[in-house]
Amino acid sequence: MGSREEIVAAAAKVMREQGYAHATTKVIARTAGYSEAMLYKHFRDKTDLFLSVMAEELPALGAALAELTADPGRAPLRDNLVRVARLGLAFYLEGFPIAVSVFSSRELLRSHRERLGEHGPHVLPAAVAGYLRAEQALGRIKASTDVEAAASMLLGACFHQAFLATFEEREPADRADRLADVLLAGL
Repeated sequence: MGSREEIVAAAAKVMREQGYAHATTKVIARTAGYSEAMLYKHFRDKTDLFLSVMAEELPALGAALAELTADPGRAPLRDNLVRVARLGLAFYLEGFPIAVSVFSSRELLRSHRERLGEHGPHVLPAAVAGYLRAEQALGRIKASTDVEAAASMLLGACFHQAFLATFEEREPADRADRLADVLLAGL
């Protein structure tokens, strides 16, 4: 593993333990065993590092959605929905402790929102809706289905379960099958 990967792994560890707001680049660099100068050789700023953590250290929900959208008919619809729900639960469970501190101040949230731009939290619901649209094109989902609402319902349920598990400091129940079945009944 190279210095960049070690810094991303250290950032994930520090951000999970301290939250984004309190994870300084100095502590992240020290945890990785490098200088802050080395960190800035690879990353423009802490937000750039945050995006790398979200993309590289958390479950690959985005990559799975791209794969499913490209070839939605490869597996049964229910299996695909269970996969999305399982990855959504894992993504939010691991990402929640990292990202929640962004909401600790309006200034931090505003700054973070401006810096994230096109990489913000709207990306995943849009990707799920894109996948569901591909399923609609195959006729496996009713043409009248509001795919944006269905995507929001699925990911919202995943987020809520991750929030509860994090808040209660417990292992989350694996509800991917149940979430997929309820959604499937309406599709």
